[in-house]
Amino acid sequence: MSAAKTEVVGLAKAARVAARLLANCTRAQKDAALNLMAQALLDNTTAIIAANKLDVQSATAANIDAAIIDRLTLDQVRIQSLADGLKDISKLPDPVGETIREFDVPSGIHITQRRVPFGVVAVIYEARPNVTVDTAGLTLKSGNCALLRGSASAVNTNTKLVEIMRAALSKSQVPADAIQIVSAESHESVAELLQARGLIDVVIPRGGSALIERVVTESIVPVIETGVGNCHVYIDKSADFAKAISIAINSKVQRVSVCNAAETILIHSEIADEFIPELMQAFKAEGVTIHGDDSVAEYAAQAGTAFKQATDSDWSDEYYSLDIAARVVSDIDDALSHIQKWSTGHTEAIVATDEVAISRFTSELDSAVVMVNASTRFTDGGEFGFGAEIGISTQKLHARGPMGLQELTTSTYVVVGDGHTRH
Repeated sequence: MSAAKTEVVGLAKAARVAARLLANCTRAQKDAALNLMAQALLDNTTAIIAANKLDVQSATAANIDAAIIDRLTLDQVRIQSLADGLKDISKLPDPVGETIREFDVPSGIHITQRRVPFGVVAVIYEARPNVTVDTAGLTLKSGNCALLRGSASAVNTNTKLVEIMRAALSKSQVPADAIQIVSAESHESVAELLQARGLIDVVIPRGGSALIERVVTESIVPVIETGVGNCHVYIDKSADFAKAISIAINSKVQRVSVCNAAETILIHSEIADEFIPELMQAFKAEGVTIHGDDSVAEYAAQAGTAFKQATDSDWSDEYYSLDIAARVVSDIDDALSHIQKWSTGHTEAIVATDEVAISRFTSELDSAVVMVNASTRFTDGGEFGFGAEIGISTQKLHARGPMGLQELTTSTYVVVGDGHTRH
């Protein structure tokens, strides 16, 4: 047995034992543990920043993309936000034990469908240490034990975060093995997680398309697929221009290194001459480069906005930077066709006042989230009131969109009789 397999099997077996203990923990016990974890993060802010600095220095020396380094970096404000997230999760209703439906059948037996945890959840993710804390909090509150496998680029940060949270759990009534970290020293540990069927109940990948593709194609453990975010903003001919500018800028600029940032903007041809010059000036002021076809090239040139001629990859890529693809569409049908061709099924937004256009946009598109007169940046577990999220699911089975506590549960039927036998 390889060292990686020995490690994964050992951690998973410990997690299965802890899962049975965690299943019997009350909401009060879990909430107390979450608050202990939150306070421990704040008490150890200096140590976390020191560990994170090592990862950031290594990433910088390796010429890692600036957007990735932004995701990797933790400071006092971000650590406070992580702690606040755990506290927010503690205030949310506990989904475990919730009755989904309850009924009697003609035979006389009584049936109750209840929410129960998955059990052991493995999360494989890239250079985002906030995922370490968010995942630990959400899995714990939903009664699951987490095996966390972050990337090598965040190894010092993730190790320190898990060390701190486990120490906090040791002072609680929740087993410390509810949160465990898997070695990121080699890719073998990922392969072993994907093969640990029977020990791990579900695998959730969070990261770029290459990571997600590998997990989906190689795993024999059930997978909840989270998707990359090629998000679109469509400006309809009926749009309020001020709102459209504000939504377009916020969707692209507010934070470029996240999956819910807009990557393509589509503008109805009937408002192009009036609207696009104003939009180009707004993008120029924010330092955004336009990747466009001939339909927007002249507008960009007139405004002096940075411009690159678009290729097919520009319609499909996530930029993670101050870049956005843009084109003029002849009508809403053209917009819908473009989105259906290039979208990753994450988030699409329409800015419009025409109810027919809005209805068509929300009913005809096949994405996890569809925004109406709102920024794509709202596709987020925290913004949805979930406290945090373990990812944005773009699949159609079980969970779709931001995954909060309920999405981390399955169900059990409890059937009660009184000596009933089947005839």
